[in-house]
Order: sequence, then C-alpha cells, then structure tokens
Amino acid sequence: MTDARFTLLDLLPEEDLAEKLIGLALAGSPPASAPMAKELAGLTTALNGTETKDVRVVVFGGGTGLSNIIGGDSRNPLWPGDPFQGLKEIFPETRAVVCVTDDGGSTGELLRDLPLIALGDIRHVLLSSIRRQKMQEQYILSGRDALRVSAILHRLFNYRFTSCPSSSHDLLTDAGVDLAVLPQPMAQGLSGLIEALFSDSRLHAQFDRPHCFGNLLLVAAIFGKKDVVAGISWLGDLIGANPEAVCPCTTTPARLKVLYGNGVLVSGEFKSGDARRGYPVDKVFVEFAAEPQAPPQVLAAIAEADIILFAPGSLFTSIVPILQVPGIAQAIRSNRRALKMLVANLWAQAGETDMAHGNRRQRFHVSDLLAGYHRNIPGGVEGLFEQILVLGLRDIPGSILQNYALENKVPIYLDRDKVRDMGFSPVEARLYAQADIEQRKVIQHDAASLAAAVRVMWSIRTSLGETGRKRLPGHGGGADVLLDPLGQAASQRFSAIRERLLTLAIGDELQPAVAEIFWRHGDIPLAHLDLVAGVVLLDREEWSRTQEWDTILSFYDPGDRLIKIRKDICSDPDQFEVGLLIGLGQSLLGNYAAEKRRLPVERDGESLGYEFRLVVRPEPERQCFFSPVELGRFLGLVRMRQSVGEPRLYTRLVNADEGFTPPGLLFGLTYAWYLDNRHVRHIEYKMSIDRMTSCGLIPEQKKVAGRRQAMIDFFRTVVFRYDAKQLQPSTEQGLG
Repeated sequence: MTDARFTLLDLLPEEDLAEKLIGLALAGSPPASAPMAKELAGLTTALNGTETKDVRVVVFGGGTGLSNIIGGDSRNPLWPGDPFQGLKEIFPETRAVVCVTDDGGSTGELLRDLPLIALGDIRHVLLSSIRRQKMQEQYILSGRDALRVSAILHRLFNYRFTSCPSSSHDLLTDAGVDLAVLPQPMAQGLSGLIEALFSDSRLHAQFDRPHCFGNLLLVAAIFGKKDVVAGISWLGDLIGANPEAVCPCTTTPARLKVLYGNGVLVSGEFKSGDARRGYPVDKVFVEFAAEPQAPPQVLAAIAEADIILFAPGSLFTSIVPILQVPGIAQAIRSNRRALKMLVANLWAQAGETDMAHGNRRQRFHVSDLLAGYHRNIPGGVEGLFEQILVLGLRDIPGSILQNYALENKVPIYLDRDKVRDMGFSPVEARLYAQADIEQRKVIQHDAASLAAAVRVMWSIRTSLGETGRKRLPGHGGGADVLLDPLGQAASQRFSAIRERLLTLAIGDELQPAVAEIFWRHGDIPLAHLDLVAGVVLLDREEWSRTQEWDTILSFYDPGDRLIKIRKDICSDPDQFEVGLLIGLGQSLLGNYAAEKRRLPVERDGESLGYEFRLVVRPEPERQCFFSPVELGRFLGLVRMRQSVGEPRLYTRLVNADEGFTPPGLLFGLTYAWYLDNRHVRHIEYKMSIDRMTSCGLIPEQKKVAGRRQAMIDFFRTVVFRYDAKQLQPSTEQGLG
C-alpha cells in the first residue's frame, strides 16, 4: 500500500489498520472528495475481491456459534431464505471441528442407548455447511433449485417427532417432506437411511423418544459406514457439503465436568447450563470413556490450514473441550504459518461467564475470556491465536442494549488495553448485520460480515505485525487426561443404572423416574446404593415419622434400609427428586447412630436449652459408606463434639429457642444441594455467607465460611470421591 493510502485511512474513525480496513470492506467508503472517494472505493473493491478459493480454513467450536459463522444458523426458521452465506462461501475450503460433549435434548436421548459421541452439534453444523456451487455441480441444479433443496433439507433435518411414527411414509408426511422433489441420488441416499432406521433393531427404541430427525439420519449413516468420521463425511457429501467439511474433535465418548469457584464439582454439559451456583466457573474437564484419539483427518487439516479460527460460543462447553483432546492444541501450535484468530463471545453466559474468575462481583470482560481459556487449555493459549475479533457495540442503539438487559443479557466488554497487555491484538468491528438491528432489533454475529472480516485479515496478514510475548495470569491448564474410572460410555452407565435399580425394591411405576434422576446426576456412583434396599411411597396416614426437626417428606430408614417418600409429593417431579436425593444421602450414614437423645440443660431452675447426644454404633456393628475417620470428620464439620473419655459419644449444646438440624438430616440436605442447589434453599442460605463482603471486624464470619468450605471439600473429595489433584479448585477460589 502507498503512503497516500495510509493518509486516507487515517481519516477513518477506527483505531488501527485492521479495524479501518474491515470497516471499509463492510460499510464502504465514507463521504469524501471525489479523488479520495475513488481511491477508497478502489481499496474496498480490492479487499472484497481478494482471492480465497484455495485458502484452507479450520474452525473450532460447537452448536449455534459455529453453525452461524460457517453458513448461518441452520436451525433458524429464516435460514432457508439465505442458506449460502458465511465462511463456506468466501472460503470454500473450510472445515469445522466440532465439540462432542453435549448431553441434552435429542443428543442426550441417543447417548442413553448408543455408544456414540454427541451428534447434535455435528448435525447442526453439517446442514450449515452445504454449498451452492457443490450442490449445483454435483446434482446439475439451477440456483433456484439449490434453494429449494436446501429448504427441504432444513425441514427434514430439523423435524422433531414426539410420538412414534408407524412408518417412513408417515414420518415424511408429518415432516412435510417429499423426497421425490430432491435430486434422485440424494433422495435415494436419504431414503436408504430412513429405511435403515426402521429396520435396524438397535435403533427401534429411538422412535419411542422425542428426537430431532437429523440426529437419527447421522446415526444411520454412521452405522451404515461402521465408522463415525466416514458416516459424517458420507452424509455431508450426499446433502451438498464438502467431504470432511465437518469432523468431530474425537470419536471417543466423553462428558464434561465443571468445577465452580466454591469447590462444587458436577458432571454434564446440559446440567451445568441450567446451574446457577452463584460462583464463577473455576475449571472444566473432559472425562473420556477411553484413551481419546483425535481423528487423523483433524490433525492433517490443522497442519495444512492457512487460517485457524475459534468460533464464538460457550467458553467452557465448546472450545475448551476440543482443546483438551490430546494432540489438538499442540497441532495448532505446530502450525506456525497460519493466521490464528479467536472470535470473542458477544454475551456473558449465565452460570458460566456472568462472573469473573477470582472476583464474582466483577462483570466479565474479553480479558477474562482469554484467562479462562488459558486456565483450562493444556499448555495455555500460547501459540493458539493472536488476533481477537470483537463485535463492536458503539453504533448499536442504547434502546436495543436496554432490551437485552431486561432479559438479563449482558455483553462481554472489550477491555482493549488489558487485552493488548496480555499480548493479543484486539480487532473491534461491525460484525453484525444492520438489517438485524433495524428490522429484528437483535444483535448477533452475522455470517457474511464475519466472513468478510476474516477475508480482510487474510489479505493484510503480512501487515499485522507481531503481537509480542504473552502475559497471562497463572499457569496454563495441565496436560493430564481424565479417564472415566469405570471406562464407561454414557450408554453403558445408563444400562448399569437400570440393571442396578432392578435389584432393588422399587415399584415399576417408580423405576423410570428414579433412573432419570440417576442419569441426570452423573456424579452419583452406584456404590451410593449399597445400603439401600428399595424406595417406597407412603400414604399420609402411613406416615409416622416425627416432623420435630423439619417438614421434609422423605427419609432413609436404617431399620429396613428403605428410602421412604410421602406419596403426595410425587406429583411434583422436583419435590420427588429432592426427596429421593435427601434419602439417598442419608443412606450413606447407614445405621451409624446407636442412640440419639435430647437432654435439657437448666441452671437455677431456668431452661437454657438442651444437649443433643449422639452415640455412634460400634464399628463391628456399623454399616456405613464411610470409614471411621471419614465419619468422625463429618461429625466434626457439623460441630458435634467428640467426648474425650467416650469416643463414640458426640454432643452439641443448643440454645433454648435455636433451630437445629441433626447430622443425618443435614447430610441428606447437603447431598441434595451439592448435586443441584436450586431446590435446597436451606443449605443454599447457609452456604451463601461468602457472598457477603467480609469486613474483617467479625472473626466468626471467617470461621463459619471456613467450615462451609470444608464441608464442600468433604463432599467433593470423600462423598463423591473426586480426590485427584487435578480436580481441586484454584487456591484463589472458594469460600472464605
């Protein structure tokens, strides 16, 4: 570029070269004198005309964020109106590498029965990857025909059935799809997959569950090819995407584990998405069913890539799990030729990025996003990306941002100076469509705008300069691979759950509900059922348990080892779940208590309160999940004082009018709270002490917070056996 052009660019409002040129490419030249306007128009044409057909692009991500930038959100009802846009149109040699830890919705239903990876995000991105030119050349179609085919595929892949279809004909009729309208080879291939779904005995159960039909087509293709990657590639090629346009990051079944700042560690991407723990996420881990392998096609694509891009999306459930697959992060670092960019998320995500790590009262910034990646990716973010593409909010009307705020949606703000100090180059641009702002009043990454911005970055790649040494907080994530101790895929775990429940005295009407609770809470080991003989429902008139301490309508009876639940709470699934979890938690203590008594405490004839006395059963007679040391540790945490002279005697003094939760009940409540804090408000209140700012004047606050933290640590490491070093919280996190 000539010096004159740089003089012209100095007139543009953006901060640096990349931002100025992207703004020019997206919005065109601003008002200027004729000579200047002509030169700027020529530059705009040159930028937008950069040849990119042979540029090899690899994009990492999952779900809507990845689908949207590849070719528009293919689940959106408006997508068939403009399906050929985004990266795939400007960069035909684009490959998507997709996260496979999703376990919700239709994907979760598949995982119950089939030893597969999560397929929902793959299906989503695969449909977004169909290309006009590929479809026209492969099937000899006009542009209008290609649009019509895309609309039919959209209807078929996104069709959801809630009742079992009796035949393939009925299914297609309900979906409003006529395969005869499609090109014959495509119709023939899809028809074969649909027939396989009805003829393969392994898939019969899937029609009894609600499903997105595109997921089932993927399953049929994978089963037909007897290989995950080959099946995905074959189906993609059939519908008009490039072969290997979409690839899973691994073919090893895996699930996500999330460690929150207060020390609670729970499993499951879907469950973590619904969680509101009130603490920032500290770390995430991917637990693999076996030694994970990245597909050779993925590693080869990374090595050959000219551009490596990280799509916007969930920080902890899209990019990080991909980079925890051994070999992928290092393959990216080893490619020193590629232009490497991260597209920053637009919105803070409730339960994930709505609080900053180390300071939950601080709103989330782009620098926090980078720190989160660094903390959770093996070896950190060094060598993974240099430029950070950020959707600029400065020209968006305040009324639209206010509407989002009313929905509790808060942007992730760009703290430009801090991002630069960390060693990255922030590039802020209008990565949204003006039509979305004006007509739909929505803010989102626009596929066409983002692709055009990436093209500009490619065209000026030699002018971007060095970003400098990275300066990031703490160390990068560890390289240890987390393996499921039992080597189970999700389907094997669900099968084991059902088999174990069949050995217990649980009525047929309760079996599905109990199995569902165990499935949802993947942290419950089946060993927690060792002291349970069954689950029974009692009518109100059969309920003889005293409610002196509580109004909880469930308990574990160590006499007959049954979890007993009042029948009248079963109509509310949440109440039944909490009742079952409380009873299950209590069962871990077994018959530990030989005697429990309340003795009045008086002085000068006045009642001061009472002494709660607990005598622990002798060890040879005791049936308990915990060792004597572990049991003693728990009793100490609930402030039961062990007698020096009688080690089996524990006491606690309670003031006259004070409430008191006995150890067994408190254990059950805390067990249920640990697994899902939304339904156990009593414990949530107790654990909320750390959300108050400590003034330093009341030492007792720090002591109480310390006890609460010790209780959480006990449940994580002892109750749920998450005692590996890598599963412990960062030192700056936690209560107190």
